[in-house]
Amino acid sequence: MTPTAHDLAALRRAFELAAEAADDADVPVGAVVVAADGSILGEGRNLREATHDPTAHAEIVALRQAASRIGSWHLADCTLVVTLEPCVMCAGAILQARVPRVVFGSWDAKAGAAGSVYDVLRDRRLPHRVEVIGGVEEQRAAAQLQAFFRDRRPARADGS
Repeated sequence: MTPTAHDLAALRRAFELAAEAADDADVPVGAVVVAADGSILGEGRNLREATHDPTAHAEIVALRQAASRIGSWHLADCTLVVTLEPCVMCAGAILQARVPRVVFGSWDAKAGAAGSVYDVLRDRRLPHRVEVIGGVEEQRAAAQLQAFFRDRRPARADGS
């Protein structure tokens, strides 16, 4: 499975949104919901710090905006593109919205739910499964996250 030109364009926008989140001291994750024709239906970035809302992950924000825009929770003809592998909460929302495809940048070895720690999106026990394309522009996505956390960690006594 390879990403489409629409996926890559949406991922570029998601990186911009992630940078905006970082500028506001939130974890730099951006997400975009695109229609089959590549048009953007919803955008989101992490807003947990700004809104004090634990559910304000980039994916949730983007899914809500897309559903509002089309007037339906059912996003069956859409793709969610995100800079970081979705967590369990976001994977649940993706399944509830019936999103058929997810494309993401960096794998999340601590909380990923699209194949790294869990594979909620493709779990055969659930009534809906999602096509997952992970690791797209992974180095760029990982570098954006690493820079954010490196800049916020206090320097150690040994200088590292």
